Amino acid sequence: MKTSALFLFSKQLLAGVCGLLCALAHAGTVQVAVAANFSAPMQKIAAAFEKATGHTAVLSFGATGKFYAQIRNGAPFAVLLAADDETPARLLKDGLAVPGSTFTYATGQLALWSRRPGLVDDKGQVLRAPLPGKLAVADPRLAPYGAAALQALDKLGLLDKLRPQFVVGENIGQTFQFVKTDNAALGFVALSQIMEGGRFTAGSAWVVPATLYEPIRQEAALLKAGEDNAAAKALLQYLRGDAARQVMRAYGYEF
Repeated sequence: MKTSALFLFSKQLLAGVCGLLCALAHAGTVQVAVAANFSAPMQKIAAAFEKATGHTAVLSFGATGKFYAQIRNGAPFAVLLAADDETPARLLKDGLAVPGSTFTYATGQLALWSRRPGLVDDKGQVLRAPLPGKLAVADPRLAPYGAAALQALDKLGLLDKLRPQFVVGENIGQTFQFVKTDNAALGFVALSQIMEGGRFTAGSAWVVPATLYEPIRQEAALLKAGEDNAAAKALLQYLRGDAARQVMRAYGYEF
């Protein structure tokens, strides 16, 4: 009996090892260009994706506009997770994205934030009072969240008044750092940068009403460089699933 039990255990162990080796043999790597606002959730999603599939996602973070230029110049990204829906459309037109592969993976929200508690009120009236310092805004030519910030200020009738106090970040990640390091008293950031687990992480904030700016539909695209990459296709499929969306919701994204 003992010998039989040991034989059965060994057989099961061998089958498990073979299964693992087969999974690893088919595992791949995907180079992903990720909009800066999506940095924190994507790092968690990538870790879960690797655990679930064996595939590895190598992430690069930056401004969507810069990624567009890099992809046009031959950067070997297989997947783009943009901060807008216009850039994937342009890449399709350029023949650099796979037709039928684009979809909205999340809708972002804009927030006015300060690391100082109590500075930003829940209606954004702080913008109508004399500001205690610089106002950080992402470059609207490169960053969709920067364009949304200018749209909101324009609708509020405050754009011309506040423009002299702007400090402009190359992307929303740099804009967040301006505020975090007190190089700006407050700034327009992605809600995802100041929220985790459904709660604000620090400071004071106003979630800018969506009626003040065009929807920030963040689209994913399979790029031509990833057309035959199984890991790239698996990642895009994973982003549509409940596990990934649960992470996104915790950072304030909508669908």
